[in-house]
Amino acid sequence: MCGRIFVKTSLEELISNFALAVKGGDIDGLGNRFPRWNGAPSQDYPIIIRDIIREPDTSGPIFVTARWGLMPPWAKPGGRPPPVNVRCETIGSNGMSRSAYRSRRCLVPINGFFEWKDIHGTGRNKQPYAIAMKDGSPFALAGIWETWKDDNAVSIRNFAIVTCEPNEMMAAIHDRMPVILHREDYERWLSAEPDPGDLMTPFPAELMTMWKIGRGVGSPRNDGPEIIEEVEDDPEPTLI
Repeated sequence: MCGRIFVKTSLEELISNFALAVKGGDIDGLGNRFPRWNGAPSQDYPIIIRDIIREPDTSGPIFVTARWGLMPPWAKPGGRPPPVNVRCETIGSNGMSRSAYRSRRCLVPINGFFEWKDIHGTGRNKQPYAIAMKDGSPFALAGIWETWKDDNAVSIRNFAIVTCEPNEMMAAIHDRMPVILHREDYERWLSAEPDPGDLMTPFPAELMTMWKIGRGVGSPRNDGPEIIEEVEDDPEPTLI
């Protein structure tokens, strides 16, 4: 799964690294929330969607604000938290994700994400890792998005991240990883093509890196640059 991410730049710098998209009007409100060193579900993030009404008779990628956690229009609040991930194997058939996959795909720009290795196979003692590109460049995860209205009829755009089988590097710590898209595939993922299923594959391990980090990442309240600092061995693995 992918349940934590980090963006280590300002919002403007992040946007400048994704020149395919223009900045939407609702994105400026996120400016004081970045960098975000320990991003968690239920928070708002900049995502890139295909905007079909940006200009008359044209369409193109645009940065917009969305909340992490998928809520289709028919979803009812309460109960279980909204899913933050959708599996690529069932994205086109699952009722929660099917419609969004066909027509509302998005890019989720980040600098990296976190994952936990189950050290003893008990599900309790877990070592956190940070994962990023080997060259340090920002990249985009594949996502889908929806719009849901709350009790006051306020529209809330929301999203989930697509996951797939792990590559060789990720398999050492987990059995899933987020779908990372190659830059040349960004526009195709955002296009009107109904089923770009061949894009949902493990990203090449040789282009990625990962390192052990401290257990402070377990709480989203810890949101400083020290979160992604490498440690040799965490003497007290995270209990989650």
